[in-house]
Amino acid sequence: MTSTAPAPAATREALGPTLIRLQQEGLDLVVCDADLGNSTSARAFRNEFPERFFTFGIAEQNMVSAAAGIATLGSSVFVSTFAVFAEHAYDQLRMAVAQPNLNITFVASHGGVSAGEDGASAQSIEDIAVMSSLVNFRVIVPADVVESAAAVEAAARTPGPFYIRTARAKTSVLYADGPRFELGKATPMRDGGDVTLISYGLMVERTLEAAESLAGEGIDARVLNMATIRPLDVDALEAAARETGAIVVAEEHLMHSGLGAMAAQALATRHPVPMEFVGVDNRYGESGTWSEVMDVMGLTADRITEAARRAVARKA
Repeated sequence: MTSTAPAPAATREALGPTLIRLQQEGLDLVVCDADLGNSTSARAFRNEFPERFFTFGIAEQNMVSAAAGIATLGSSVFVSTFAVFAEHAYDQLRMAVAQPNLNITFVASHGGVSAGEDGASAQSIEDIAVMSSLVNFRVIVPADVVESAAAVEAAARTPGPFYIRTARAKTSVLYADGPRFELGKATPMRDGGDVTLISYGLMVERTLEAAESLAGEGIDARVLNMATIRPLDVDALEAAARETGAIVVAEEHLMHSGLGAMAAQALATRHPVPMEFVGVDNRYGESGTWSEVMDVMGLTADRITEAARRAVARKA
């Protein structure tokens, strides 16, 4: 008998089913929606628990303000919309969620340029920087639908605010044997001693492809899935720097303000090593299939491979 690989799935698909399961297990959950529940999968929760689901239309500021009020009554509140619209409610997230440190999780679908056909106006390339700037927020970007479900559960069971970015595109299931997600910890995906490749979200699969290419050139690449961007696993970063001597950060976000910038700042005080960066280079995307847009923006395994070669060459 031969086993078949799980069908590709979008990380956004984990939200609704996971919340249903957690509510059935006895958690006190409430879901607030900004008229995009079908796309985020949050509306599945409404079908099971309509009295615990509230929709606010296209009014993210009102949604977050109301969620804050509900959270003060003791429930763990999940709010959902697209990542690019999450930024509309920055002031409410700062004043009504971050400062009082409430139990609110913002699950933002269609993150990054992989929103694809929706075009540049719907492609959020700044959200990681924006949400990481909020005190008390934990920021997570899962690599597949299995890790996405684990991240949602971790947020539901952990006090305080979260931001979880999910994706529109259906991609490979990397954790077919179950999640290895642990809040605040990088997940090793591949061992290696010559260079460390660090990524999150949809870029993890492309980073693994790059590691395979590098192996064919005799370069042994370690791969870390940094699903938790905040709090950053600085210990894993330092260990990678000391043990491999070179680091490449690949991300579906603006390079000057994302994980690469945070990692460089952390290592500057711990153990500086040659670093290279693959990400969005100060421009907006365009319309096309998700993979086409990723390729046009340079978010490819080939670009990661090239960056790794440069980092290794600088080790001397």
